[in-house]
Amino acid sequence: MRIAVLALQGDFAEHEAVFRRLDIPTCQLRQRRDLEQKFDALVLPGGESTVQGKLLRELGMFEELRTRISNGLPVMATCAGTILLAQQILDDPAVHLGTLGIAVRRNAYGRQLSSFHISGSFAGIQAVPMSFIRAPQIEFCVPNVEVLAEHEGRITAVRQGRQLAMTFHPELGSDTRIAEYFISEVV
Repeated sequence: MRIAVLALQGDFAEHEAVFRRLDIPTCQLRQRRDLEQKFDALVLPGGESTVQGKLLRELGMFEELRTRISNGLPVMATCAGTILLAQQILDDPAVHLGTLGIAVRRNAYGRQLSSFHISGSFAGIQAVPMSFIRAPQIEFCVPNVEVLAEHEGRITAVRQGRQLAMTFHPELGSDTRIAEYFISEVV
């Protein structure tokens, strides 16, 4: 198994470090020719969704990634990655990959100074560390989207088929349980 990590911008190195701790090889996707590498799953990291979406298009990676995800490539998205997957962005007319049946609101928890860290339940796993950094909010989901986590009544993690998306950052810190969930349940 090999996990590709979108490495255009954002916290891709932190995701790679989590998979290294699990002895799972990774590769970086930085340009169109990187899509020729063999990989079994994809990580869309946090960062700036607008920048990532723009770069995906400019580098000629957008259509192929959207097609692969639509055809069942397992994908784990955090924060900005969740915005990339969303079918609707409520406070932005743009839609990026649009493969996940959710609507999101960008920066719903406030600016960088409003960032916070909690411990919560994720898909039945207790006490998972969750870091919210300029996080989006999942406002609503289509019926076949499974809610995996919530915080104070707000949806923070969902799964639809082989797509796993979170509004928080599970890759910050040493806990690998969400990456393990992705590998065992989604991939």
